[in-house]
Amino acid sequence: MIANVHKAHPWHGIPMGENAPELVTAFIEIVPTDTVKYEIDKVTGYLKIDRPQKYSNIVPALYGFIPKTYCAEKIAQLARERSGREVTEGDGDPLDILVLCEKFISHGDIMCEAKPIGGIRLLDGGEADDKIIAVLKGDGIYGQYSDLSELPDGIVERLKHYFLTYKNLPGEKAHIEITNVYGREEAHEVIRTSVEDYKHSFY
Repeated sequence: MIANVHKAHPWHGIPMGENAPELVTAFIEIVPTDTVKYEIDKVTGYLKIDRPQKYSNIVPALYGFIPKTYCAEKIAQLARERSGREVTEGDGDPLDILVLCEKFISHGDIMCEAKPIGGIRLLDGGEADDKIIAVLKGDGIYGQYSDLSELPDGIVERLKHYFLTYKNLPGEKAHIEITNVYGREEAHEVIRTSVEDYKHSFY
């Protein structure tokens, strides 16, 4: 057996999954216990420190991205059509995903299989920055949900509150707006559209 001495790039080298968008591979960067925001370095594929969390604003779920996706013009166009807002462009990152699960996960830099059930359409300074909401495959509590509409209202409100406040700093306020909260079918459409953006940009 020949050892694989090369680490796959989490964005470009990990398959999204044969059953996507119904079931996707998620690469998790940060977990609710992190006091530092980590994100993938796009060049090397290693986790890097983005910024310390200045306040007690804790990410309410496993947070990462879906490999081989990208938020560019097609995602921006979809956001314009669905929100009626002026959207300048996609945010230039892979598609974000939050994965709900009951278990304690101690750290990021891991992969998991997740079932998308909805999403939050977020505009950050006019850029489309969708957040797909998913549940961990086989999870004993959240695994039963198949659409965002089935979740308790408090969970969705907690997710929305996090994204409306997570970039706020003293004396300034981030220009973040949530225009839509959507269910499973639109989440699948957003994922497929981000795959088109990825193929157009990197193939």
